[in-house]
Amino acid sequence: MRILLVEDDPMIGEAVSVALKDAAYAVDWVLDGVAADTVLRDGEHQAVLLDLGLPKRDGLEVLRRLRQGGNGVPVIVITARDGVDDRIKGLDFGADDYLMKPFDLNELLARLRAVIRRQGGQAAPLLSNGKLSLDPATREARCGEAVELLSAREFALLHALLLRPGTILGRAELEERIYGWNEEVESNAVDFLIHGIRKKLGADVIKNIRGAGWMVDRAT
Repeated sequence: MRILLVEDDPMIGEAVSVALKDAAYAVDWVLDGVAADTVLRDGEHQAVLLDLGLPKRDGLEVLRRLRQGGNGVPVIVITARDGVDDRIKGLDFGADDYLMKPFDLNELLARLRAVIRRQGGQAAPLLSNGKLSLDPATREARCGEAVELLSAREFALLHALLLRPGTILGRAELEERIYGWNEEVESNAVDFLIHGIRKKLGADVIKNIRGAGWMVDRAT
């Protein structure tokens, strides 16, 4: 799962980046509104954490442009602006959630999990296709009697597949969900991670579609 962090405060940005990486997200971080606009045109991210008081272009303008362009990526506004009018504008401009600074990092992660679930059409806290389930809060996966704690990148890969059960994801798309901009993509990383997941949960939990990619079974 790849997250875009838009935050100009280096201390807050560093703390949030570390927390996201520890929670198994791939994180890309930009420091101003113009850079955010440019990056968001590529559609590579599954959620955005957006400060409002940004250099070069205000966060509300970034959000307005994003939604006017038809981009429905989940956005959580993280800001020190505590005025009711700012909160109303943020939500009316298309934010999915609004979190005031200073905030607890665990609360931010919980809110992020919630907006990602809603974006994927999931209401329950667990992702499941009826046979395989994944708990984003703990990184535990269950298949039959097997319950296993996944590594950060195993979790990221399985999370991407379970958000869209029955959909084939190719190597490049999975790599985008696992690695951020500054992380080197390891050779055969996807194959290695899938092997590890199958070893923990069973050989048939992830299906290889020859020449196309991988998938988990459609929800039953």
